[in-house]
Amino acid sequence: MNLLQAEGITKRFPGVVALDKVSLTVRSGEVHCIVGENGAGKSTLVKVLTGIYRADEGRLLIEGKETNGHASKAIALVPQELNLFDNLTVAENIFLPFDHADSKSLLFNRKECEKNARAHIDELQMEVSPGDLVKNISVAERQLLQVARALANKSFKVLILDEPTASLTKREIDRLFGVIAALKAQGKSIIFITHRLDEVMHLQDAVTVLRNGMVVGNSENADVSEDWIVKQMSGKDIDLSTVYRPRRPAGNEILSVQDLTGERFEKVSFSLREGEILGVAGLVGAGRSEIMQTIFGYLPRRGGQVLYQGQPWRFGDPSYSIGKGVIYLSEERKTHGIFPNLSIRQNVGVGLLKKLSKAGMLDESSERETTQRVIRSYNVKAPSSETKIVNLSGGNQQKVLIGRSLEAAPRVLFLDEPTRGIDVNAKDEIYALMRAIAEEKRMGIVLISSELEELLKCSNRVITIYNGRVRSELNEGELSMEAILSSVIGATQTSAA
Repeated sequence: MNLLQAEGITKRFPGVVALDKVSLTVRSGEVHCIVGENGAGKSTLVKVLTGIYRADEGRLLIEGKETNGHASKAIALVPQELNLFDNLTVAENIFLPFDHADSKSLLFNRKECEKNARAHIDELQMEVSPGDLVKNISVAERQLLQVARALANKSFKVLILDEPTASLTKREIDRLFGVIAALKAQGKSIIFITHRLDEVMHLQDAVTVLRNGMVVGNSENADVSEDWIVKQMSGKDIDLSTVYRPRRPAGNEILSVQDLTGERFEKVSFSLREGEILGVAGLVGAGRSEIMQTIFGYLPRRGGQVLYQGQPWRFGDPSYSIGKGVIYLSEERKTHGIFPNLSIRQNVGVGLLKKLSKAGMLDESSERETTQRVIRSYNVKAPSSETKIVNLSGGNQQKVLIGRSLEAAPRVLFLDEPTRGIDVNAKDEIYALMRAIAEEKRMGIVLISSELEELLKCSNRVITIYNGRVRSELNEGELSMEAILSSVIGATQTSAA
């Protein structure tokens, strides 16, 4: 039975056709995966399906009835970006608006709300309490909370999950996949949007591939494989086995971390050499990001020391770190990286005020010249330097941030989940850029990633973090998917670095 049908959906914006006669059929009890590069039209299609946008042409039917472009309670959405109320409780977030709360009273009853929330928390095996404030729970639990909020709408027949696993550990992903299987058994349909091809191959009953706002591939008459999906997405073959490790031998030690202790980690030791990419693997919450944020100065140190080019390091001062040539790029690109409502030029300039200022005033000529160099050198796809950065794809936003950072001539670059939410083609560009700057500029790069394939493609060495400690150090000849995975989940006992 066809539960949802989109027929010839077209959506135009000034100067852009975002969707061009897109048709999609989702059957009852199936997982329908939608894949495509950033800018392919996935987000616009979701907004049309959920009634946020009205299509210029075409029609949308649910169980054979046309919706006329209005939001339907039959469709529940878990958006890619966190969309929660930090100062409200877990229970309050689940049931907003409160007509979902199954309350027997017309007045809000906190106790009853928290009691009803428990079932949704237990279904997803979340490690939170109904009364916890959202601002005090982890990013992974917030992601699961958005799923719980969607499931609280008992009227839904189609659940749209937009990059739902981006912040989840393998254990949490397995929980979510269990919920998806249960929903399928109930006859519910799931539209699953992801950049992770292994998830597509694991879940899909059907696959639709978008490129440039059009459907370019459908699994009905195709032999679906990762290579087939990538070819449809990009319009060309991409060798998924390409390795991006720096090929020149590593140089002198540039960073030495000795028994460093801080929030969520203790007695961590490792070294970083010039011209190498050091991978850092670990489950979300293991302490990976906190280690680098402590070195950079975001978080307080509780013990241990760091030597930078042989000299003692000063903690707690990001300005000092930047001045010394140590830069951290956060995984939260949209909240801690870009200024979304500013142009590309302004985003470049605001990060380089000291370099681009003369007599205390910003030199706009230097700002424009630097921005053009970033756009040209890092192949940023944008109409002009005056384009708002929020209008770029995730991959191009990331290239602007990396280019801005490199204009400060750093010696050490901490990249925290640099390809999160970025499509296959853009990932390859980021990987090639990382290798080039390690080889040519002899920069030391620390790559924090939840994607094991990414670590294997790019890293000369990998350290694994388990429960806040370094569990193993794997050199190039020891690197394998099995070795990294077994170490990060604590399955084997290997010697710490």
